Amino acid sequence: MMTYAHEKQIAIGAVVQAAHLCLLVQQEMAVLEALEKGDRSPVTVADFGSQALICQQLSAAFPCDSIVAEEDAAQLREPGKAAQLTQVVDYVRRFQAAATVEQVCAWIDLGRGPVAGRFWTVDPIDGTKGFLRRQQYAIALALIERGQVQVAALGCPALPLAMEEAVSGMGTLFVGVRGQGAAMAVLDHGDLLPIRVTQAGDASRLRLVESVEEAHGNAVLQEAVARAVGIQQPALRLDSQAKYGVLARGEAALYLRLPSPEHPGYREKIWDHAAGALIVEEAGGQVTDMHGQALDLATAKTMRANRGVIASSGGLHEAVLRVLAQRVDADDPAGGRTGEQSR
Repeated sequence: MMTYAHEKQIAIGAVVQAAHLCLLVQQEMAVLEALEKGDRSPVTVADFGSQALICQQLSAAFPCDSIVAEEDAAQLREPGKAAQLTQVVDYVRRFQAAATVEQVCAWIDLGRGPVAGRFWTVDPIDGTKGFLRRQQYAIALALIERGQVQVAALGCPALPLAMEEAVSGMGTLFVGVRGQGAAMAVLDHGDLLPIRVTQAGDASRLRLVESVEEAHGNAVLQEAVARAVGIQQPALRLDSQAKYGVLARGEAALYLRLPSPEHPGYREKIWDHAAGALIVEEAGGQVTDMHGQALDLATAKTMRANRGVIASSGGLHEAVLRVLAQRVDADDPAGGRTGEQSR
């Protein structure tokens, strides 16, 4: 049985270095600007720089591995984008001093690899809108092999080690390896400490966590489901896969990301869930889609076979599925299982 010790070490190093770059961009740019991608989502200098650093380290350590990442350098090569490209290269050179413009673009484009038998999936900044607001965001990295996520590293630079505390250092690092548990540490240093989801009966931790962006889910249905399974506390709303982190360490009991009524055919991207899902599972939790099916993170860039995401501490999971089944059957006799990607 593989221990994945080397993969874990490289993943942690890549995520921590990318987090340093993201923090530098926030510290040095008084106004954080974003370009608009074809799907109208934002992308920043930090997204590109983070992906370049992560892909460079993965390629150097595992030259045979494919990388599937969110960004590519095409937008930076467009006319009128020279200033942004220069900024990306300048930030990457803080960590790779000899990097050329061509190398930085090539490193970013390493993320255009195919979904394969063994591949890494990268979200260089998950929650770019949170990054722009200087709130929660995450650098997410996962190794997928033999159809399953095997290693995950999640860097959350704005997340304290406990929600009631102030952020110290660089925030929080979460790590998970299949069959070896999950852990967290201060992102820039510190020992990894084992984490577990909240235990049944801990009413103070019986809390829903969901996205800040209402368009990313169905807030009305999510609240109704939470109430139906006994969650009474106000929802904790966070950008990015930081939601998986707070669930894995026991500060919430349920994360719901149900299909938005405005985009009923949308399918989730693998890089938005792969790292967080493994960390929750290795912390003792459970992750499925809204029909109780395992997340398909190894077939394509989009989770075509899945609809919505449910992550829980485990004890609530079956109750949530029952409530959802009743509501989906009442509202949509087809069960919402059809539809093409719409955004």
